[in-house]
Amino acid sequence: MSERIGMAESKEINRRQPLLLLLILIVCCYSPWQITSAQKRITTLPGFDGPLPFSLETGYLEVDEEKGVEFFYYFIESESNPEKDPLMLWLTGGPGCSGFSGLVFEIGPLSFDLQGYRDGLPSIFYKADSWTQVGNIIFVDAPVGTGFSYSSTAEGYQTSDSQTVPQLKTFLYKWLDKHKKFKSNPLYICGDSYSGKIIPILTLEIAIDQESSHAPFNLKGYLAGNPVTSSRYDFDSRVPFAHGKGLISDELYEVTKDVNIGHILEPSCEFHSPRPDYIRIKRDEKGYYDEVPLCDSGLPLECRESRYLLSTFWANNETVRSTLGIRKGTIATWHRCNLAIPYTYDIPSSVQYHLMVTNKGYPALIYSGDHDFDIPHVGTQGWIRSLNFSIVDDWRPWYVSGQVAGFTRRYSNNLTFATVKGAGHTAPEYKPKECLEMLQRWISGASL
Repeated sequence: MSERIGMAESKEINRRQPLLLLLILIVCCYSPWQITSAQKRITTLPGFDGPLPFSLETGYLEVDEEKGVEFFYYFIESESNPEKDPLMLWLTGGPGCSGFSGLVFEIGPLSFDLQGYRDGLPSIFYKADSWTQVGNIIFVDAPVGTGFSYSSTAEGYQTSDSQTVPQLKTFLYKWLDKHKKFKSNPLYICGDSYSGKIIPILTLEIAIDQESSHAPFNLKGYLAGNPVTSSRYDFDSRVPFAHGKGLISDELYEVTKDVNIGHILEPSCEFHSPRPDYIRIKRDEKGYYDEVPLCDSGLPLECRESRYLLSTFWANNETVRSTLGIRKGTIATWHRCNLAIPYTYDIPSSVQYHLMVTNKGYPALIYSGDHDFDIPHVGTQGWIRSLNFSIVDDWRPWYVSGQVAGFTRRYSNNLTFATVKGAGHTAPEYKPKECLEMLQRWISGASL
């Protein structure tokens, strides 16, 4: 009897084996997001000729387990001394602008070849005036919905200033846990534009953790370029800025509507998408437009926005996505700046956080392009004056290659302010050489 039972059990097991194997394959291999390895080392990129001359890693880190929020990042090791050089977390503005925008248009070692573009996949080339010459830089897509960062739940996409800060702190904890060799490197929280609202708050949170526990941080300071801080200073300063630049009288402020607020000397270009695969480019003040096919050599070379379009062509290419390790089904269309994310602006001002963090002794570098009409330097100087710090080194020019690169003032509490002459929003995009020199001097402790 027991033998017959054993034979029956054996037959049943054999009958079930194909089904069990199928279930195992489904459990192990299937995910609605088709999740692959979280980190990926990249040695070549589509559009780049030859192997990359620097170390690039991409990856995802979960920053909210309950809501399934995953931040995507690009990490480039220092091209000088990665073991000793600072570790810098770079936050791009928006909110909703990808860390890739910071990488290729601002401080990273890659750039698009707009002059040589014809059609198809854009070419990219090495840029020597990169902040990776002196630092290890993490470019993160934050908040959720930015770049390739995503949520597996609808609730996860509902985000805000106050939610982004702890998620970024979680990101840093997890990133350092996976990259332990960088725990002792000097850490700087960096970024520009709207991230100026987030940077001092995140820096303060990290400072508190560092002082009260065995947190894996070696925080040394922070920097913010063309930073959003408070509408009272940022936007209310546009009239006096425009008046001071000779653009308008105070009474005629509305006349400046056709001025490029990113850089007042550059043409104002407006792109629209009236039908699939085409864009409309504004040609004159009367509202006339030219239609240009996407991925076409007709992109206007005088428009900075044309380079931004190249990043859209590049990042939405399937070969590029595969190379970067992007999880299929997570982001349908990549946007350089996704300004449609459901975001709540629940921290009206970060001025008090600048005060609290510098009171703890952490150095700060605040810089502005002096032709930026979006976040004018006069407004930034206004909120810095409101901190009532004494002046240590008064207003003076600073130089690069024997030429005036801008003007600077140093305050007590180790706060340095600098303008970058001829730069717009944001400064490194217009003056990469000068901004790299500014960074090198500041992190070394030298005066500008």
